[in-house]
Amino acid sequence: MNADNAPDLMKQDLAISEFTLGESELKDIAATVLKLAAERGASQAEVSVSLGSGLELGVRLGDVETLERTRDRGLGVTVYFGKRKGTASSTDLSPDAIRETVEAACTIARYTAEDRHAGLADAELMATDFPDLDVWHPWALDIETAIDIALRCEAAARDVDPRIENSDGASLSSQAGMRVYANSHGFMGAHRGTSHSLSCAVLAKAGDEMQRDYWYDSVRNAADMADAEAVGRRAGERTVARLGSRRLPTGKLPVMYSPEVARSLVGHYLGAMRGTSQYRESSFLLGAAGQQVFPEFMNIDERPRMPNAASSASFDSEGVATRDKALVENGVLQTYLLGSYSARRLGLQTTGNAGGVRNVRVHPGSMDFAALCKDMDKGLLVTELMGQGVNGVTGDYSRGASGFLVENGEIVHPVEEITIAGNLLDMYRNIRAAGSDIDTRGNIQVGSLLIDGMTIAGE
Repeated sequence: MNADNAPDLMKQDLAISEFTLGESELKDIAATVLKLAAERGASQAEVSVSLGSGLELGVRLGDVETLERTRDRGLGVTVYFGKRKGTASSTDLSPDAIRETVEAACTIARYTAEDRHAGLADAELMATDFPDLDVWHPWALDIETAIDIALRCEAAARDVDPRIENSDGASLSSQAGMRVYANSHGFMGAHRGTSHSLSCAVLAKAGDEMQRDYWYDSVRNAADMADAEAVGRRAGERTVARLGSRRLPTGKLPVMYSPEVARSLVGHYLGAMRGTSQYRESSFLLGAAGQQVFPEFMNIDERPRMPNAASSASFDSEGVATRDKALVENGVLQTYLLGSYSARRLGLQTTGNAGGVRNVRVHPGSMDFAALCKDMDKGLLVTELMGQGVNGVTGDYSRGASGFLVENGEIVHPVEEITIAGNLLDMYRNIRAAGSDIDTRGNIQVGSLLIDGMTIAGE
């Protein structure tokens, strides 16, 4: 489908700011669920009601390949009869479906075993203030405009170099969601947010060699998104830069993770500090709170109420108030990441992390990307990781990688078909520097990370 011959129906407005139900209706549904649960004898209950709406568009080689408009709704109910728990869900928000969902949860609870750790989070921990976090920015996007943006993005990528002969296409996404959570403590809170993204991936060929790379942007407010041409050019430039890739000899070198892959290293640490990993004793950081794991210059915070950020929220999935906190201070692990259940299993208190972490930020160092390359002198710059070779129990780490060889502080040539290996504990301790080139596009915001002495398996 070409944008020039798009039919009139393509001109319809795809604004996603309005839902068929509003916040007050969702709160009424939540209140009804709690009332029904109480009438059926539940000692405690909690409910989440959500609505979502969005647009997904994909173009390839100048034509529209996919165009999807989505509208989703959901209801999740959990009831407790003492220490017995039952959960049921539905995508139907009609009165009959709501009643049936509550009855199903109550029936399930009567058949489950007692669990002394089960129950709602403590009432005194519920959120009481709900500031505007600047995360609601619906995009009044008509289909013709959406197609134009995606086509311009892909065209800019393909125009970078004549060696770009093929494309995996450009994709544009615009999403909005609203959720109400309530429980029998009397808590009821609403959260709504938007997210918009644009990405592009192309393929380049030189002789028998073919390379692929991509780039993207992701924002809460479409006004903050990079120009379509800028995203496309970056994708094309990254792809062409990979032509002429070689393998490296096996050995040990400093390795610098670019920001878009450095977040995975932080993610492994966060996963190891989750309550479920701790009480199941399946973490390479078992019992590590209070221990020095990172170098003294490393500081990592969680900022769940950061305005206009990827994962901001004033309460977690149990209604517990979120708060800023230090996760790593001068290299020392400060806290586990707990919901109420895992906290009880560990004899601790929830940290407001039911549902995960929100806006984790690694404090930047003084060196930008170019300065880090100079400091590394000779080593490997990793820009892409492949495979899942990470053992969360032992910390053993082995992943396929590609990137660039750096010599005398300058990029020399692209590298592929290598494996980088080590142990996460050693890797964390051997971080030489954290860059100032922070990538703010995701839930984990981090700059480049330079690590000494990793094993590279190549030729």
